[in-house]
Amino acid sequence: MSTIPAPPAKAIPQSNARTANHLLASLTPQDFALLLPDLVPASFAIGEHITTAGSPIDRIVFIEQGVAGVLDALDEERRYAIGLIGAEGYIGWPLLLGADRSPYDVAMRAESGRGLSIASGALLAAIDRSASLRMTMLRFAHLFGLQMAQTIVSSLTHSIAQRMARWILLYHDRVQGDEICMTHEEFRLMLGVRRSSVTDALHRLEEERAVRATRGRVVVLDRATLITLAEGTYGRPEREYGRLMER
Repeated sequence: MSTIPAPPAKAIPQSNARTANHLLASLTPQDFALLLPDLVPASFAIGEHITTAGSPIDRIVFIEQGVAGVLDALDEERRYAIGLIGAEGYIGWPLLLGADRSPYDVAMRAESGRGLSIASGALLAAIDRSASLRMTMLRFAHLFGLQMAQTIVSSLTHSIAQRMARWILLYHDRVQGDEICMTHEEFRLMLGVRRSSVTDALHRLEEERAVRATRGRVVVLDRATLITLAEGTYGRPEREYGRLMER
């Protein structure tokens, strides 16, 4: 695994129109200026933890590239993905809800990532100065809650192949291109099933000509078919993001 080198200080965008993080790009120039002095470049290798369950939330990370998997655990052996965050949002949203420790593990998945980090104290000071900045940050927390709710509904009502179709769409939204690094272990985190069930579900999606699976990778061929298979559990949070966040 290779880590993306941390960009030099001059890589910090001086205007929010230049950042690849969609939430930061949606801010007013005044709100972005409140954060700018404290933003620091950050990079993460595949599999690297951005935060762990129970650890203090000492920084917020705005993802600019990559896919951060939010993981919950029953024990050391049973860890499951409950949501994904990419360039649409930030890691550390429980801080905005009054929590000082992370309830989940958050780790970089599928590809190496980069973003902009800010100390929690600096962020809290900024939102104390701007009601509009606080509202934007809270709106993302709400939207991520919608995504987790759709994960629950999909897990309760859908077949493994349908659930897989939804997760592939969520990854596809956040990676650079149509080819996604998705191993059987990745699918196990998302679906909580045996390897044989993962293989069967991949074969079903290939039969539908929605994806092509190679060793450790999935290539998206037909998003429309994947959306149809997801049966309504993909799309609602994404539409709400457009309604609430994109100016």
